Amino acid sequence: MKVKEKIRTWQFTSGNGEFILENPDKTSCLYFPLANEAGLMSAITPTLHGDAKSGQNHFLLAPVSSEDLQNTRSGRNFWVYGDGIGPWSLAGNSAKQRAGCFVGEACEAVRVEAGFLWHKVIRENKALGLSSAVTSFVPVGSDKVELMKATVTNTGEKTVALTPTAAIPIYGRSADNVRDHRHVTSLLHRTKTIRCGVVTKPTLSFDERGHKPNETAYFVLGAEGDGMAPAGFFPDLETFTGEGGSLDWPEAVVRNSRDLLPAGTRVEGFEAMGGIRFRDIALEPGESKSYIVAIGIGIADTTTELERLAAGYCSEESFDKLLEKNKKYWEEKLSKLSFHSGDTDFDQWMKWVTLQPVLRRIYGCSFLPHHDYGRGGRGWRDLWQDCLALLLIEPVEVRNLLLNNYAGVRIDGSNATIIGSGPGEFIADRNSIPRVWMDHGAWPFLTTKLYLDQSGDLAFLLEEQTFFKDSNIRRCKAKDMLWDETQGSRQLDNEGSIYKGSILEHILIQNLTAFYNVGQHNCIKLEGADWNDGLDMARDKGESVAFSAMYAGNLMALSKLVKALETRLGIHNIDIAQEVWVLLDHPQIQTDYDSVEEKNKKLAQYFDLCTHRVSGKKTGLSLKRLADDLERKGTWLINHIRCNEWLENAEGIGWFNGYYDNAGERLEGDSETGVRMTLTGQTFTTMGNVATDEQVGMLAAACDRYLKDAKVGGYRLNTDFHEVKLNMGRCFGFAFGHKENGAMFSHMAVMYGNALYKRGFARQGFEVINGIYGHCRDFEKSRIYPGIPEYINEKGRGMYHYLTGSASWLLLTLLNEAYGVKGRLGNLALEPKLMRQQFDEAGEASVYTAFAGRQLRVVYKNPDGLDYGEYRIRAVQMGDALLENAGVGGMEIERDKLTALPPDELIHIVAVLEPMLQEAGVEHAG
Repeated sequence: MKVKEKIRTWQFTSGNGEFILENPDKTSCLYFPLANEAGLMSAITPTLHGDAKSGQNHFLLAPVSSEDLQNTRSGRNFWVYGDGIGPWSLAGNSAKQRAGCFVGEACEAVRVEAGFLWHKVIRENKALGLSSAVTSFVPVGSDKVELMKATVTNTGEKTVALTPTAAIPIYGRSADNVRDHRHVTSLLHRTKTIRCGVVTKPTLSFDERGHKPNETAYFVLGAEGDGMAPAGFFPDLETFTGEGGSLDWPEAVVRNSRDLLPAGTRVEGFEAMGGIRFRDIALEPGESKSYIVAIGIGIADTTTELERLAAGYCSEESFDKLLEKNKKYWEEKLSKLSFHSGDTDFDQWMKWVTLQPVLRRIYGCSFLPHHDYGRGGRGWRDLWQDCLALLLIEPVEVRNLLLNNYAGVRIDGSNATIIGSGPGEFIADRNSIPRVWMDHGAWPFLTTKLYLDQSGDLAFLLEEQTFFKDSNIRRCKAKDMLWDETQGSRQLDNEGSIYKGSILEHILIQNLTAFYNVGQHNCIKLEGADWNDGLDMARDKGESVAFSAMYAGNLMALSKLVKALETRLGIHNIDIAQEVWVLLDHPQIQTDYDSVEEKNKKLAQYFDLCTHRVSGKKTGLSLKRLADDLERKGTWLINHIRCNEWLENAEGIGWFNGYYDNAGERLEGDSETGVRMTLTGQTFTTMGNVATDEQVGMLAAACDRYLKDAKVGGYRLNTDFHEVKLNMGRCFGFAFGHKENGAMFSHMAVMYGNALYKRGFARQGFEVINGIYGHCRDFEKSRIYPGIPEYINEKGRGMYHYLTGSASWLLLTLLNEAYGVKGRLGNLALEPKLMRQQFDEAGEASVYTAFAGRQLRVVYKNPDGLDYGEYRIRAVQMGDALLENAGVGGMEIERDKLTALPPDELIHIVAVLEPMLQEAGVEHAG
């Protein structure tokens, strides 16, 4: 009879996100990140599989995709061999142990304990009388090193004699070489043994950069817990596994080989092996023995440098101290933003969500097992959205990041698509395939607006920055034949000088060029795709109504900011490039916005003026005129979408059409194969204030009717179109319920929840977020560690964990909308939209966050147990000051009241809630 193992969900064990999970080895594709900010990026599983690398061209362990995690034999391992016991893997990664996987009673008891950012696997085999604990982490600091402490314990009643062996294959080259010259590149390996381990340094690197001398060394070092050096080594894979053997049944361990090689041995032209044999031991009942293994990547392969690393890392005392240092570092980093509610598990889960944007900054969008694409780095959209979270976690760094990022904007309103490694460094495109995502111009303003609200730094809009330049012009529709690489990657003027424009000018160009770049239905062209990368086959006639709505919201918000520049800074005019004037209207000379032809002509006229170089001449522009023009454009676009893109189907249910396909046909509504609907079209019409309050209520009901599905944790990205829709995008080639074709895509779902909160539909917004959390919390369904995945697939499994922009949006939504702690051009606004169940037993909910250079703890007291829509803030206590609220809901605290307080003290702000008068209630509380 088949025995089903009981799998429990993870349980938090402390207030700092630490958790345990029983039987984690019974879940496939389960991995955990280990990394430091020096750039070592690892992934580890309950069986110690996974890889470690510092970039695409420097993999210490062999690259793995998600399916490799349980199917490959190559991985970290630590063995003991005992007479009468045979070989036993502390990782559970032996042929014999794997063969017992579904036997039931023969299975070993396994538990994972983990925290920020450390991972421990505890394994017990009662039949053998042995247990083990393997703890792994990447220490903070400048070294690219991963540490492992392997501890074996005699749980039996008799003394047991054991031979310990660490076994870690050293891949030591580019990920490209897995399929491109795997064997040939092993011939480059020069491996040597030193007193404390094995190091390999290939002579050359064979990858996309060509054949170049290699300067990178890869090493596996080890010692007993007291620092005692190893007894000997197995430095090449072939000798370690033996003829006919394998990494999960290696001859060197299975036969307890004594053919060890000493320090000073050299092996050339073979796959390297970090095989380290330690002295034989005899463990008394209850006795334990620990070993430390350090694997890493370095520039120097000198014995002196490696001995230094071994001395610093390879002892139990050093390991334990570094682990505690590591825990403290990450806990302090993540404590700057934390939540307290009536659900402590949710609060702990959010700590892992808070970590995720930091992981994105380290890993980019590659280098975890599901993220087996790209070559590292982040894309344009990723960069701006990750800044959303950094504004909340590490706000000091963000101003310069934003300023540098604007150097990636082209003068035609498009942008570089790949961010380089240095500040303000940009690369034109992947694989020399120029492509424009039509939504790229929208995100920088959204992020910048959050920065301005948090800081009040309106002068940032007046800072000057360069523009990106390459051969792509007219939004990548043509090539500038006069440009070559010798001219550099910055836009020049007619005098050959580098041209700079204000940040406001960059924002205007991005949003105004989009406004005029319309298709036959007078919505903004889809071009290469929008946020949904899978909508990439409608370049000719495709239009994105969804992101037209986002641009409409941008134009309206930008108009208000321009007015604030005038009222707050006393500025009445701003100098902008003469070319940009083409995109602006004079009150008496108006572009006919209803005319697609006239708008396209206006855009072409602008492109003609900046094909190669710009004049470099600037002209003063009245801020009032600019604000009025932006408002006029935004108002037109809002009304256009309201009037032309709202649809009702045969059931009388209404929502917004989100797209037009490459035949120029409306994508959504009733069809022969069923209802067609996208979540994206509802999210941005709601967020951008395009939808009326009545329409928000109706489209929310439509989402509940057609997109909400409890088995995937919430709202699908789209309904099943029952068609491989080649005139829309590749995503329709995916099976329905996977990735961009109808999965519960966390990023869009969270943004939908955010939009509902913004519009006062807080109960519905809460249900969106709570549904995702509830699904992730149910490990039997989600099969992931704490955090939010990129999407939930058709079976309910969380996919592409950790590296997702949804984490930034979830943090933003919870802080700014649910807890209502947000900036308003530098002032602190408190506008809570908390549900009754989000308060604890004492009627309190609180958040730690940074604002105005101060660390705050904002507490809401709800003594009457009121629900959202029933309460208002009566008063706020901040230090010795009592601030009364004269309004009906939230309140605003001037920035100077905060900056007058000591910068190195935690500032407590306590807001007391009281019943709201019935006539002043919130319209959409339900």
